[in-house]
Amino acid sequence: MANAGGTLQHIIRENSKAGIGDGTAAARARELMSAMTPAEKCSQLSYDSPAIERLGIPAYNWWNECLHGVGRAGTATVFPQAIGLAASFNTALVKRVAEAISDEARAKHHLHAAAGDRGIYKGLTFWSPNINILRDPRWGRGQETYGECPYLTGQMGMTFVTGLQGPPGKHRKLDATPKHFAAHSGPEHGRHGFDVRVSPRDLHETYLPAFRKCIVEAGAAAVMGAYNRLNGEPCCASRHLLEEILRQTWGFQGYVVSDCGAITDIHLHHHTTDSPAESAALAVKNGLDLCCGSDYEHLLDALARGLLSEADIDRSLERLLISRIELGMLDSPEHVAWASIKPDVVDCPRHRDLALLAARESLVLLKNDRAILPLSKTIKSIAVIGPNADARQVLLGNYHGTPSQIVSPLDGIRRHVGGGCRVMYAAGCDHLGSSGAWLGAADRGFVEAVSVAEQCDVTVLCLGLTPSIEGEEGDAMNSDAGGDRTRIELPPIQRQLIEAVTAQGKPVVLVLISGSGIALAGAEDKVGAIVQQFYGGQAGGEALAEVIFGDYNPAGRLPLTVYQSTGDLPAFDDYSMHNRTYRFFAGKPLFPFGFGLSYSHFAYTEGRVPDAIKIGEPMEISLVVTNCGPVAGDTVVQLYLAHKTAAPLEPRRQLAGMVRLYLQPRETRPVSLRVEPRMLSCVSDDGSRWLRPGGLRVYVGGSQPDERSRELGADAVMCLETQLVGKAVQLSA
Repeated sequence: MANAGGTLQHIIRENSKAGIGDGTAAARARELMSAMTPAEKCSQLSYDSPAIERLGIPAYNWWNECLHGVGRAGTATVFPQAIGLAASFNTALVKRVAEAISDEARAKHHLHAAAGDRGIYKGLTFWSPNINILRDPRWGRGQETYGECPYLTGQMGMTFVTGLQGPPGKHRKLDATPKHFAAHSGPEHGRHGFDVRVSPRDLHETYLPAFRKCIVEAGAAAVMGAYNRLNGEPCCASRHLLEEILRQTWGFQGYVVSDCGAITDIHLHHHTTDSPAESAALAVKNGLDLCCGSDYEHLLDALARGLLSEADIDRSLERLLISRIELGMLDSPEHVAWASIKPDVVDCPRHRDLALLAARESLVLLKNDRAILPLSKTIKSIAVIGPNADARQVLLGNYHGTPSQIVSPLDGIRRHVGGGCRVMYAAGCDHLGSSGAWLGAADRGFVEAVSVAEQCDVTVLCLGLTPSIEGEEGDAMNSDAGGDRTRIELPPIQRQLIEAVTAQGKPVVLVLISGSGIALAGAEDKVGAIVQQFYGGQAGGEALAEVIFGDYNPAGRLPLTVYQSTGDLPAFDDYSMHNRTYRFFAGKPLFPFGFGLSYSHFAYTEGRVPDAIKIGEPMEISLVVTNCGPVAGDTVVQLYLAHKTAAPLEPRRQLAGMVRLYLQPRETRPVSLRVEPRMLSCVSDDGSRWLRPGGLRVYVGGSQPDERSRELGADAVMCLETQLVGKAVQLSA
């Protein structure tokens, strides 16, 4: 078909201009394919796809990032990192953030396309969100995720996907690409050759549900495969994952892209094949459509050697062309409604306000002894100390854009105090305690920090981590394990700074800024208050100051477990969920999943659940929530389920519902929660999912129903009981 006649080319060109085909996007795609040579077809399966000018197909680079704002493409609004968005426990907020990101993405794309710039990070196909489960806090990329809970991750991921892709219509707004499929969460240094061994139970109970949610319920247009092997198969060439689960069981109709360089790993590190051509052929035949890397340059060789057929190429190419057509990339801009979004939406006041709101909602108050917070605005002097006090870039996390302005904690505090308050600053130390002949001792800044603390009425001590300490392999240059941490404790030099500052006897507020949980090794007892900020984005310092001075009442909740020490953790490369996360951990956490304090207290009363629920029907729960305090603010109602007859390997409890709501002082509001039948099911050892008759405990409140949350000051949680009745039913995977 290399020399297809002018009539076909004319039809293709005219249909492209008009934004129509002879019916569906698939029909248009097949028209284009019929006019392509094998070499042209193969070229379109690489992420940096060249133009085919005679067919009206422009060049296109498929690689874009938007975990918490349009990334790596110049100026953009930078929202809190994904783990911070998860701490909001607010899907409505995440939907608004995703819609704002998609507006900025569309505006940037059309601006660059009009100028003929089709380069990297300027397209409409975004390799976000990261919905891997943060099973271990040592993993550096945990900041990119929505935490450790399959339910929370699924809800946040599904909402983010729908916000990016937009409502149903003639053209999709963007392509969302949940990643990394599947069971991928470190160690970073071994990810290119690591064989993740996962039981069928853990795979279907923990590692796959969020992907299913994003694909089956949210209709994600794409999926990214992981670097690692899963039970012996490279994920980017796994028939079990890509064909049997993704397409056959879940009915996925979109395309699959490799993580960058993952096809090379198949022969170079996994040793599943012996050459690039064999790796490329294996990936295409098993459902990997788009290659980020250079290995699909060997597809013509693979065709010549009979390793795959042209029909195999056509299958992947059709999926990719359909996506470009559905996004409107092969139509004239006047026929694409999203093309009307103007460049001035980027970094607009509305998006800056939303970034501030998201930063507020992501803050988690972990401790507030003797109500040290909020601080009085009439205070005369404040010491702001620590390596994160004035570190603006730290707030951006990884995979970020360039905000027009960043507010550090020091900036925010200075903005919020009156003219009669003196604000003094000292870094005290760097994050890791660098020392040497040129730099001096690691504690070389302690004297200044102590002096500042002595002179002030209160100290705000800003400590924690940075994206240079935790992050992706190759990005975190100060990591001690290729992007990961080997220990979860706060670095020793920072613990020493806490000792030095608190020894002065003045009140101390500890602000932890990080992308994952930090064990404090006893330092939590030395400070009056602790606030956790998960890389808060461009407005992180502003939001923090609002909480510190009481302009905003915090209500964020931990999307992860903060363990007491590294010794609480199983081996990092062990993917069994035994003794991991709130669902299985048998020890006493430092701060539990779902925990977060407020400047008010809330009562959860009048809980009602049916005495019995027929198998296959949803469960409806009602309750009344009252703000019992003098301060208006949000609370997060959380619903946890526990099967009375749970098997030893089943979760102790599982988050199954949540709602964030705002209440005025003394206000009472009724709340209803609905739990779909799938959330009432359990998974067997063989990975099958069942609805079985038996008793259920339903816990409803502002935290987990655990002793540790109550010790730390969480409000009381209700316990209700009901029964699932009827015959057992097996659900689809």
